[in-house]
Amino acid sequence: MLFGLSREPRTKIVAEARQILALALPIMVAQIAHVAMGFVDTVMSGRVSTNDLAAVSLGSSVFITVYVTLVGIATALNPLIAHQFGAGEREPIGETVRQGMWFCLFLGLIGSALMIFGQPWLRDSLTLSNDVEDKVMLFLDGVALGLPAALMQRALHAFASGLSRPKPIMLVGVVALLLNIPLNYALIHGLYGLPAMGGAGCGWATAAALWFNFLALLGYVALHRHFRPYAFTRRWSWPDWARYRAMLKLGLPIGLSFFFEVSLFSFIAFLVAKLGTTVVASHQAVLSVSSIIYMMPQSISTAMSVRVGQAVGAGDYRQARFTAGTGLLTGLVLAGLTMLLMLTLREDIIRLYTTDPEVIRIGAGLLVFAAVFQLTDATQCISSGALRGYKITTAPMIIHVVSFWGLGLSLGMVLGLTDWPLPFLTLPMGIEGFWAALVFSLSVAAFLLVGYLSRESRRRLVRQHTES
Repeated sequence: MLFGLSREPRTKIVAEARQILALALPIMVAQIAHVAMGFVDTVMSGRVSTNDLAAVSLGSSVFITVYVTLVGIATALNPLIAHQFGAGEREPIGETVRQGMWFCLFLGLIGSALMIFGQPWLRDSLTLSNDVEDKVMLFLDGVALGLPAALMQRALHAFASGLSRPKPIMLVGVVALLLNIPLNYALIHGLYGLPAMGGAGCGWATAAALWFNFLALLGYVALHRHFRPYAFTRRWSWPDWARYRAMLKLGLPIGLSFFFEVSLFSFIAFLVAKLGTTVVASHQAVLSVSSIIYMMPQSISTAMSVRVGQAVGAGDYRQARFTAGTGLLTGLVLAGLTMLLMLTLREDIIRLYTTDPEVIRIGAGLLVFAAVFQLTDATQCISSGALRGYKITTAPMIIHVVSFWGLGLSLGMVLGLTDWPLPFLTLPMGIEGFWAALVFSLSVAAFLLVGYLSRESRRRLVRQHTES
């Protein structure tokens, strides 16, 4: 059985799964609330017009690509804090978080600059109407203002989750989502003296919600008694550039892994733009659904980074391997249930986004592909999180490059856009060809990452036994 779990008592596996879920579920709710902002943006802009939906689709693709890449770099803080916590250190954690706040602020400013000053290049790459392109740029102007707050919130996220205190992340995230909805409505339609920005107003509303999320979580962490022993707010620290080099060494491969995964989806939106706004809107609707559901394995992945990191920090490699295996098993069970639900309700799900019958037809077909890759996507995601707990980040990055860009994107272009003669296939397959390639690339990534995690966790356990 997976990672030797067959040799463990069932009660121990269940107990570990409960601890993983106790940490993962609040994180999942918070992450779903964050991604649900994109869901709300998509639904509310889709009710305005197909052009507004397409503009938010493309603008969100740019924002998500930049945001997720930078969040990946900031994720270096999770194993760092988890290792310190597992080793019983306290005040060093506070300094790590303070430096993490500076680190994330710099990352956020870089990301904002990319989204604002990269707009001329983006316009040149699009082949849509001026109305849609103008709305894309206005959306990006707004959401770019919220990126520094979103990144600094991740430093506090790592602090709270690394200490196994994820509930404040959940509470603040849900409130931020509830705030985003009326702000969206007001900025879309121009209420209370605000300009009527159409779908582009969603970007500005999201920025306001991101700043609230950061400031509210900062206030909670600064005042709550659980965080006081770590001296986070007792002193001021100026930037320590030597620490940032270490954070980049650990976090940059994570960020690139995140980029290669999310860009696989985002770049598809641009590649299929020539197929028309209906196809782009269908792709965005299914991508929005997939992004929300992805928060389930992603939250378990974060829990793996914390739980495995705490065990490694304490020098307990047997527990680290056991936690990794239990997390994978838990994720597979949940992914199987998700797959069945998506297959059963696929048309009803797409109707939440649009009333356009053609978008519903195409989107329901794409949801079949999204349902099929739930198992492999969950597997590769959770394996990556467990490897981060061991501070292993370079090998997963290489696997993601090969799987997502070397196989997924290139194969998608062949299947979706070319008319090459291939046996048993009629090309081009259009958007369906890209999603078929996604299934294949995620399966390859899952196989390679599980194998690597199994080997590395066993190697460290054997080395510990040999040294003792």
